[in-house]
Amino acid sequence: MILTAGLSPAWQRIMVFDEFTPGEVNRASEVVHCASGKVLNVAIGLKTLGADVHCLSPVGDDPATAIRQEFAELEIPACWIETTSKTRTCITVLDQSHHKTTELVENAEPITTQELDSWVTHFHQLARRSSLIVISGSLPAGAPATLFADILRQHKLPSVLDIRREELLSALPHHPLVIKPNREELEQTVGRSLPHRDDLVAAAEELRSAGAEWVVVTDGPNPVTIIGPEERSVIPVPTAKTVVNPIGCGDSLTAGITAAMNEGRSILEAVKWGIACSAQNLESLLPARLDREQMIERASHLTVERLA
Repeated sequence: MILTAGLSPAWQRIMVFDEFTPGEVNRASEVVHCASGKVLNVAIGLKTLGADVHCLSPVGDDPATAIRQEFAELEIPACWIETTSKTRTCITVLDQSHHKTTELVENAEPITTQELDSWVTHFHQLARRSSLIVISGSLPAGAPATLFADILRQHKLPSVLDIRREELLSALPHHPLVIKPNREELEQTVGRSLPHRDDLVAAAEELRSAGAEWVVVTDGPNPVTIIGPEERSVIPVPTAKTVVNPIGCGDSLTAGITAAMNEGRSILEAVKWGIACSAQNLESLLPARLDREQMIERASHLTVERLA
């Protein structure tokens, strides 16, 4: 079983406009709602790829009912920590005329010490039954920056981390299997700008030296960089045929990498899966609703380029 754990879920409202003009009254041509946020997206992506997954996340107020219902419909096992604070709602604005996406993001509200303790307790219980752990997303206000490091210390399981800054740095000594920052998150974590590929590779090497086995860095439409033991490579990202909604592409990539690693595939094959999942997500309205057969077909056409 793969455990996906996080503390910043979201209820997503996706609003599609034929044309969107800031400062004016705009009427949506379509509106859909879905469970989202990194922790939920990764769980959904893994489930749709055929993985045995269990999700751990807090939920609260009205969005909690809708999120529970959607996960039940998708048949994804989940442990929900009920909170007094409301699960955040994030809004995606898709401007079809100008091919632009605007994301309006609510920060996760604080949760109580008792609720956080319950999340930690359930994490330990579920981790004992898991073969691999995925931790993704930001911490709610008031949670200690070392929380993820503290819980990983107690489990000698392979982990995939999609976190950043101090949360990531403090977790590195516990030797995560894969960390997956994008360029911006990597810059935030190492505390400096990374304008060139050599800079990005050097920063990835720093995080690997600090404890990560593999560092996978995404950079929008630019090649994905893979740094690990005896491996320095990039995999070019295919040009998108159709861009529908970019939200969830990084989470879909995490799901693809995790599913492949859990099946015993190589890191390069895993990153190909992740890139194919991200490309598929880009062409879909709802995030992380993936198709395994389509993903494998796309991944088969990707190539690896070795870095000097």
